[in-house]
Amino acid sequence: MTDRLSARETLALVTDDFTELPRPARDAKPDGPLAWQGYDASRARAAERTGETESVVCGTASVEGTRAVLIAFEFGFLGGSLGERTGDRLEAAYAYARGHRLPVVPLVATGGSRMQEGMLALTQLQRVARQSALTKEAGLPQIAVLRDPTTGGGWATLGAGADVILALPGAQVGFAGSRVRPPDADPAAYTAEAQLAAGAADAVVPPRALRKTLGRWLRLLTSPSQAEAPPPRALGATDLPVSGWDAVRRARSTERPRAARYLDAYFTSRVSIGGDRCGHADPDGMLCGFGEHEGRTVAYAAQTGTSTRPAGYRTAARLIRLADRLGVPVLTLVDTPGAANDAEAERQGAGAAIADLFHAVAAARTPVTTLVIGEGGSGGALALAAPGNTWATPDSYFSVIAPELAAAILKRPAEQVEATADQLRIRPQDLVELGVIRGVI
Repeated sequence: MTDRLSARETLALVTDDFTELPRPARDAKPDGPLAWQGYDASRARAAERTGETESVVCGTASVEGTRAVLIAFEFGFLGGSLGERTGDRLEAAYAYARGHRLPVVPLVATGGSRMQEGMLALTQLQRVARQSALTKEAGLPQIAVLRDPTTGGGWATLGAGADVILALPGAQVGFAGSRVRPPDADPAAYTAEAQLAAGAADAVVPPRALRKTLGRWLRLLTSPSQAEAPPPRALGATDLPVSGWDAVRRARSTERPRAARYLDAYFTSRVSIGGDRCGHADPDGMLCGFGEHEGRTVAYAAQTGTSTRPAGYRTAARLIRLADRLGVPVLTLVDTPGAANDAEAERQGAGAAIADLFHAVAAARTPVTTLVIGEGGSGGALALAAPGNTWATPDSYFSVIAPELAAAILKRPAEQVEATADQLRIRPQDLVELGVIRGVI
């Protein structure tokens, strides 16, 4: 468990110039809307102990140079719980963000909805969800920071509903709080690290690095540019393959540059997102995030040369939809022998995940640029490719199916695999002639 900071201490951790927003007024009823005996006294004790009058502190500040609306939960005030007055403050903060075109940063530490206000407290989650949805429709990013603890409805709205989710090390994170879980529940499953592994968070960030990390994210996500991202320059071979099998051999070479090298050469700095928000991640098969290229933000989704898992496709689709909403151009790097086809991939919905990525690319209004840097294996590669704006390097190929599999389906002997590769016309120069790609880099 991480050290539990107050709302004001957390704000001081990420900014130096916090200015609180005006607090909405609501007529007070004795002991709240349910006349819960002792509720007023509990609130008074919480206010005396924390110096706050509600469980959230909302205001504006610059984080590493980028102005934002910050929402800091005070867990010491009735467990950071949400009630009607909390909802008033959250609604006002989101409305201010939209009115002033500012990103929203919830710094979450909450146990959930306030029992002393019953269902009226629970319905604040619908209210918060609507404000979040309106803010997304306005094209403004939301970056959540999960503190200790982040549970209940606060996690299921302000936390898990954000575009980017950062978490402090050791923070308790989960829909079920510690007092309502099954007695045999594994506590390790309810941590920031577990949520990262399950694809429900993008990064675990130490407190000392939070300001810089948050500032980098805010800067990248608030710098839209509808200009098309140029394809990277080729880092490997410069001469074209002489045959189809030569193209395959080059693309499969262990010496060929992979995605990480291309991304390092293309971006001066970058940050990554991870996970499909459905319980899985594919960190070794798909690299996704945002970076700075020649002074402007470009989103990226890059295959790494392995068989892509369903979580990889879903993460890429999430990345493209976010970039599209924020007006950020996208670069995709194709490099996979194909989609993972094992039984577990099928159980995780491989077909649906690939279909979702096809749809995300097809529906994107922001420019998408693709470079094939290695193997382009069938639909598992094509799903990441931009129609009409795909390029290739000399050490790559793109094929309807791997030559070996094509020969097997056609019942050809092994010695005809190389000839089959030629027949498939999979070389970069063949793809240009066929009109499949725009050109060879």
